[in-house]
Amino acid sequence: MSYLRGFLPWIALAIVSTLGWQWGALAGLVLGAAMLIRARKAGLAADALILDCSTVAFFTALTIFAFARPDSGLKDYVGALALSWLAVTAWTTLAVGRPFTTGIARRQAPPEVWDTYAFRHINVVITRAWSIAFTLSAAAMVVVVSAGLGVVAALAAQFAGFVLPALFTAWYPGWARSRLAPAAHRA
Repeated sequence: MSYLRGFLPWIALAIVSTLGWQWGALAGLVLGAAMLIRARKAGLAADALILDCSTVAFFTALTIFAFARPDSGLKDYVGALALSWLAVTAWTTLAVGRPFTTGIARRQAPPEVWDTYAFRHINVVITRAWSIAFTLSAAAMVVVVSAGLGVVAALAAQFAGFVLPALFTAWYPGWARSRLAPAAHRA
């Protein structure tokens, strides 16, 4: 579940924004920057920090805008905007052939599997699942806010955007390895 650690700044945004969206943005920025600095000092590879770098970029821009325009109507859509940013980040890593989950998975998988078809395939599928979840949750957040469905509906949409792909991420590698291993022996 090390994937979830990377989402702590986003979770902080959702929680701290109850005090004001600019404070949620600042909390996300501080937490994201601290996590990125700590990871770099620990010597983590750049491919394991794609989400961290994207997080800092998003929160830097959001914090500046939120403090400059605290009464902006954008504050109502910050959850949708955050999920959209994550979706764009995830889809972009797929488009350039470097799924954001790969670097994270390398921290847990032995080096001898990194160049295997199964490892690459599993990370494409998992990144695709996160991309879809972020996209659908962002769309759901726009509907929730536009229709005035309230905080519970907003929390449910955001929760689904993180928990469902996290559960899939925990389950899928084992299932896929069991399916791909026999196919590799037949080839």
